[in-house]
Amino acid sequence: MTAATGSLSKSETVYRELRQRITDGRYVPGFRIVLGQVAKEMGVSVVPVREALRRLEAERLITFTRNVGAQVASIDVGDYAESMEVLAMLEGMATALAARQLTEEQLGQAAAVNDQLRALSQSNSFDPRQFTQLNNRFHEILCGACPNAHLHDLLVEEWRRIAVIRRNVFAFEPVRSEKSVAEHDQILSLIRSQAPAEEIETAARRHKLRTRRDFVESPPDPARV
Repeated sequence: MTAATGSLSKSETVYRELRQRITDGRYVPGFRIVLGQVAKEMGVSVVPVREALRRLEAERLITFTRNVGAQVASIDVGDYAESMEVLAMLEGMATALAARQLTEEQLGQAAAVNDQLRALSQSNSFDPRQFTQLNNRFHEILCGACPNAHLHDLLVEEWRRIAVIRRNVFAFEPVRSEKSVAEHDQILSLIRSQAPAEEIETAARRHKLRTRRDFVESPPDPARV
């Protein structure tokens, strides 16, 4: 990356770049972020880099350690569990609000994605990364129609937080993935039948909380994925 340009402030530009590197795995847990090195690479002073790092610390994406400095935060199962609880509430409400707004085309897209998830869960070469991406896409389609823009923005931000954790530790394994696909079928069925919003919200919320419970009780081994 060269010097910060465009309408974004230098601090915002540095923040977005560092956050992207953490999210996509270029900076792995424990990676040390050297303030001066980043400033030189991005063509800015240390001030905007320091500001960006403080924002990332507030998001719990990095930690500061005495005599070490800034490091990418390690995976925290407790943090994941809390995030999933918040996500369950937000996603349940967003799905319920979006239900009446979804078109047949959008429902068809969601069903098609779930069919891909079904095929992947039954495959002999299960790919948790691909499953995670498709699973995210399924929920993005459903919640994308949520008419409450503020709620949707909060949901997107929480998805981003979860994505950082799932980068190296996946919540999906073959047995769990089959449960998720079946629950997706149930949610789609409720939406298509125009079930009461409360039923749709409950189904979507339980779906996410079940994933949380399975992960916390038996987290997958990163060496296997």
